[in-house]
Amino acid sequence: MRTEQLEGHIATGAIHDSAERCDAPKCQPETRVAVQNDLYDWILGGDGPSEAEHPRKIKWVTGPAGCGKTAIMGSLAGRCAANGVLGATFFFASWSASVGRRRKTAFVTTIASQLAEYREDLKDAISNAIEKNPSVFKKNLHIQMGTLVLAPLREVAHQPDRPQLRGAIIIDGVDECEAEQYHDESRANPPPTRTNEQDQLEILQVLQAASSDPSFPFRILIASRPERVFRNFFEPQNTPTPFSHKLDLHEHYNADADITLFFEVQFNRLRRRYNFPPSWPPPGTIQALVENASGQFIYAATVIRLLETAHRDPPEALLNAILATGATLKITSSSLEQLNALYSQILESSPNPPLSVRWIRSINTLNRRPSSYATNVNLLLQTDPESNEAEHLLGNLHSLIRIPPPSDKATTNYDFYHKSLFDFLRDPARCGKHQKLYVEGNEIWVFIWDRFVQACQSEFVFLSDYSVSKSGV
Repeated sequence: MRTEQLEGHIATGAIHDSAERCDAPKCQPETRVAVQNDLYDWILGGDGPSEAEHPRKIKWVTGPAGCGKTAIMGSLAGRCAANGVLGATFFFASWSASVGRRRKTAFVTTIASQLAEYREDLKDAISNAIEKNPSVFKKNLHIQMGTLVLAPLREVAHQPDRPQLRGAIIIDGVDECEAEQYHDESRANPPPTRTNEQDQLEILQVLQAASSDPSFPFRILIASRPERVFRNFFEPQNTPTPFSHKLDLHEHYNADADITLFFEVQFNRLRRRYNFPPSWPPPGTIQALVENASGQFIYAATVIRLLETAHRDPPEALLNAILATGATLKITSSSLEQLNALYSQILESSPNPPLSVRWIRSINTLNRRPSSYATNVNLLLQTDPESNEAEHLLGNLHSLIRIPPPSDKATTNYDFYHKSLFDFLRDPARCGKHQKLYVEGNEIWVFIWDRFVQACQSEFVFLSDYSVSKSGV
């Protein structure tokens, strides 16, 4: 089948149930029920009778960093898949080691690949489209969408006695898509580089054009932060295509009850794990933590990971420190201030916080390169190949970074739990006052290059010593 040609052009890790997303956030059972139900009802029934003549096939789900957008989209995708109404998914991730999840190149082909698995007649139609247009993989996104998705959908729609297609296409994290660059910047007068916003807008326009086609039967959910390109695009007066009403997780839903339930379940588990008495945590603890979270699930999840993974301090002491930090911010606190304080507290538990930040920023930069496995990163960044600098610096930071076990370090990358950590580290107003945690971007490259030179020198000394020992001198 010609659809096999798609396999070499898709971002497998961007699909909701991929191996790469095995640790992706999901909603705690019995939490975010209302928003998931509302979105699922929209997938099945749209906006009701009001859209009879002009279907609104796109809905924007937005909210600030850490409010749970990806967890909701992931859980909703699982629900749709279980009920046979999931057409396709794509989860962008700027921190991913997979280039396909960071850029637009494999976006349409990955959608088409999943639609080919959705129904056999659609698979045949997509296969025929590839056979007729073998160069489609080198075309722009609009041509790819027309060739690999819309034309096959039209072909299937005109076949008699076929059940009507319906379902959801779920796209998460479009604001994390990075720009593709097509030009040689070493030329004397290179064209202007593309911006992230240009590629993000192109994706939105491609989806808008697809949804306007009468043969397109799916409803599209797009989840992103409320960045300018998305606010402008979904502004009603800026587009001739009617969109469904925006769903703002921060404005339309109060997450406090769900965060309370999350803390209750997690503290029960921790109490059993550590054999704590029923009186732990003390009365008022969960309420204080929920207030600190200010609707941000990332705050709640990070607190629990810190209590779970701490190597040095017992959970009771850590919890008291978190509550004490939160109390000092109560009067003028914003949700970001509480998250800033939590990230700062965790990073400052490292023996050398400024150096740990340089490692974290360097790992994130190197992860965009092939074969940036933990072992290779350690060899590059450690001043002494025989030292255990990585564990020394990162050992207390397991609540922020996934560190592969020793047996997997040669084949597995370091990974991070949430992009909001880098929002914090790149903003001097948020992290600059905390033990010099702010580092300019160009300083990270200087640090990587300096460590590379040191690694080469260490290898040269080792080889020289080895030669001398072999010669008997």
